[in-house]
Amino acid sequence: MFFLPVGCLIFLIFILLLPILFILGYFHIVALSFEKLGISSNAALLILFIILIGSSINIPLTKKKLIYVKKPIFFGLFRAPKMGVQGIVINLGGAIIPSLLSFYFLYLIWQRGFDLKPVLIATILMIIISKFLARIIPGRGIVLPFFIPPLFAVIFALILAPSFATSCAFISGVLGTLIGADLLNLKRAQKLSPGLISIGGAGVFDGIFLVGIVSALLTSL
Repeated sequence: MFFLPVGCLIFLIFILLLPILFILGYFHIVALSFEKLGISSNAALLILFIILIGSSINIPLTKKKLIYVKKPIFFGLFRAPKMGVQGIVINLGGAIIPSLLSFYFLYLIWQRGFDLKPVLIATILMIIISKFLARIIPGRGIVLPFFIPPLFAVIFALILAPSFATSCAFISGVLGTLIGADLLNLKRAQKLSPGLISIGGAGVFDGIFLVGIVSALLTSL
């Protein structure tokens, strides 16, 4: 019979559990960042879980229409007609819940007596940055590189609102990206990428929700 050495067996179990450990570590870091925003760790984990589940839920804003689109096939040399759905929806986990959190943090800032002008300025700057960085890709809709906006949100927050940089980074990161990347590009997206346009979903879920989380984490360091 063949017996695996104990060391190899432990290493194999560690490799198999590594993804779970990574996820648990990520959730723990996110929970700590939310604590600095004024939300308990248990509530933060619940909110994060709801957001992840809500990312698969889209709420229609317009009536859906059946349309025929030409889908590229055979390395893009030919196009075949395919039935699709056209309309605008808003993502529960990528737009609605993060926006509600942003307004809640905005209320906490106001309640503590801080000036809201720095948050407004940071959000406007983030809208401009997000508008500039957003790209419309046919078949995918609006796409935003999530790793760039968080850096700008952190920089703006640290410069404009050092006393409450974490909250400012989250609010400006989420609302600025949502407005700049999605809302200001809706009409152009409908023309260049006919189909179902999701606000806060698909290619911009990371650019709307994760941008706020990463901003909060970077500011909390």
